[in-house]
Amino acid sequence: MVHMLYLITNVRMDIIHGSESEFQNAVDSLTQEGLAHIIEEWFLEVLQQDLRRNVAEKFWSIVNSEDNDNDTDCTDRLIEAVDYLHKVNMSYLPCIQRLESMTQLQQYRRQATLHKVTTLSDSMILLVKANILSSVPQSFQKSVDQFYSEAFCVFHHSTSDEEDNDEEDNITCKGCNTENERCRCKEIMEKFHTLNRKLDDIGILERISGLSVTSIVHNRIKSQVESMCKGNFETSYLESLEQWLDSKVLGWLNLVYSGNRTHIYADCIAGFRGRLLHFLYETFARTQIEQLFNIIIEYPESEPAILDLKVCLEKTDLRTLLVTSLKSALETRLLHPGVNTSDILTAYIASIRSLRVLDPAGVILELVCDPVRKYLRSRDDTVRGIINNLTDDGSNELLDELQKVQQLLDDSYHSDDEIDNWEKWMPDPVDAYPCTTSKSRRASDIISMLVNIYGSKELFVKEYGLLLADRILTHFNYDIQKEIRYLELLKLRFGEAHLHSCEVMLKDVADSKRLNTRVMDERRKSGISQEIDVISMVLSAQFWPPFREEKIKLPQNMQDALEEYTKKFEALKGNRTLNWKPHLGQVNIDIELKDRTLNFNVSPVHAAIIMQFQTQAKWTVEELSNVLEMPATALRRKIAFWQTQGLLKEETTDCFLLVEEHKGRSNDVIIADDEEAESALASAHVQREEELQVFWSYIVGMLTNLDCLPLERIHSMLRMFAMQGPSVVECTVPELKRFLDSKVKENKLLFSRGVYRLPKPN
Repeated sequence: MVHMLYLITNVRMDIIHGSESEFQNAVDSLTQEGLAHIIEEWFLEVLQQDLRRNVAEKFWSIVNSEDNDNDTDCTDRLIEAVDYLHKVNMSYLPCIQRLESMTQLQQYRRQATLHKVTTLSDSMILLVKANILSSVPQSFQKSVDQFYSEAFCVFHHSTSDEEDNDEEDNITCKGCNTENERCRCKEIMEKFHTLNRKLDDIGILERISGLSVTSIVHNRIKSQVESMCKGNFETSYLESLEQWLDSKVLGWLNLVYSGNRTHIYADCIAGFRGRLLHFLYETFARTQIEQLFNIIIEYPESEPAILDLKVCLEKTDLRTLLVTSLKSALETRLLHPGVNTSDILTAYIASIRSLRVLDPAGVILELVCDPVRKYLRSRDDTVRGIINNLTDDGSNELLDELQKVQQLLDDSYHSDDEIDNWEKWMPDPVDAYPCTTSKSRRASDIISMLVNIYGSKELFVKEYGLLLADRILTHFNYDIQKEIRYLELLKLRFGEAHLHSCEVMLKDVADSKRLNTRVMDERRKSGISQEIDVISMVLSAQFWPPFREEKIKLPQNMQDALEEYTKKFEALKGNRTLNWKPHLGQVNIDIELKDRTLNFNVSPVHAAIIMQFQTQAKWTVEELSNVLEMPATALRRKIAFWQTQGLLKEETTDCFLLVEEHKGRSNDVIIADDEEAESALASAHVQREEELQVFWSYIVGMLTNLDCLPLERIHSMLRMFAMQGPSVVECTVPELKRFLDSKVKENKLLFSRGVYRLPKPN
């Protein structure tokens, strides 16, 4: 036994210090004694004990030295510790090479079951990791992070395309962040290459640098994406980011892992590129999703950003995040009372257009905009806002859509390309609503989706009729070429039958223009001159919306002018006459005062008020009310206009005086318009009340035959008998209740114990 131990000790000393022949003789002796199989195991045990007891303690004492604690000293201590570990590794290297070269020992060499190492070199690397690097303190990782971060900054700066002039203008070097005179870039890169080479020689380069390199690369990608793409949507950045990744990031990674073991890391870097590219797509997509609301609002200028995001969504799994984030942004920034309906519609239209580019299948649009549609349905002015957008002048997305010849809500519409390319068909995403077909989502254009907010095009046609009538009567203009163009475009969308009333309105305007021309010709031929010239708008009442009612008795000269026009109309039209609306229209009036002449375009009511001051300079509200036969409250509101113009002054309560002179001005000609011009049409509430009057005869018939009925029964019977047909008036239960309650107040109905009945005749 003593001889055997001597042989083992002799082998150990020979391995470390002996010559090749002595080493070979020692191995031969152990082989003859049958102990060759323990030589490598003995060596690894000795190596492990040395690493654990001596090397590890020395290594960490260098790293944890507290002489200085700034970033430069931390880096220097890291380099010193790695240098020490490299020297230890080099001291063991001859031993390892001798043992690996012995053919007698190769037959006893076994593959480790856990890590599958087949050489002593790999075993040594494993022992270094297990005994020295099994637990890395935070301070050491911080030093490694600092070292590689500095190296990346220097590399990025040295390979940048910045001009030399920029460098000369900067006092501080952008690479090492020190003054140009004391630039440390070259020193940092030399240390960088030296440290990587030594770590690579030891075989722990990836173990030491892997976490730091990954963290630095990810942070750099994030900062690069934000600096390039944040707030700028008019340029495509994805291709330039990919080029930056290949040149800067992967270039630096190749520099890190370009040591003796390059063949080992080549495949690793190739695979790492795929993962980094995926991380780049994901980071870019998250950045764009955060600002997607602004991207949508700026569409179509932001189309490059939309197309980049589309590419990223195809390569990542962020579709759900996009839907959730954008839906939340729309609800937070749009769907509250502080936002005008027109702004919501603008954002909704931009969402339709941009999300169609992002997702041609229309699924994201359907998911995201559903709350917007529901909210728009709750606003009273949504339909009017849509119609205004359809017919406004200037660059308008809806007007462009209106000019596209495609029948609205035509279920038979389909794309021939979709049929021809059936082999390229793809199923809808899993988040698509199953109740909506892919074809209907793709076929619906912007106008179709706006109409589908309410699900009925009759409502839009009716609102367009109101808007058209209001525009014609407010402007009182016979130039209707633009309106005819809009009407023809709308007829392609909604059909001619639904727009027949609008066609009659425009025909009335054209007929009125011809009528006024003939009346003027007749007047010139007769040689009769009048104080007031009348230009009329003759309307077919049954095709126009209800007009606003207001009581007024015009001055005698105005009434005479209207009667004279009526006679000429009757002479031209035979058995037809005119029923004037004296409170509607416009009057161009000149007011000559002592020191100035004023010209106004006002309503007939305003003209009638100021004309009364020709006869006397002072009027009370009661006296004017009696002369004009209009309520005092309405009269006071109209007088306020002339007060703002400086023509009437309230001398005492409800007593107004004409202001003949205005200090500081003389001989001026002032032209002004009536800024408080009201709509010629009845209010929406009044119009709705008149629509509900259609049901009154049905209700009277029901209660006559059935004596009494509850509200729900009346509503169900109206739905069965009165709410049928293409142009039917719909009525909800609350609306019907308000209508019936108004009849109770008028003593036309009785309500008791939850039922309505007709009052008994006296």
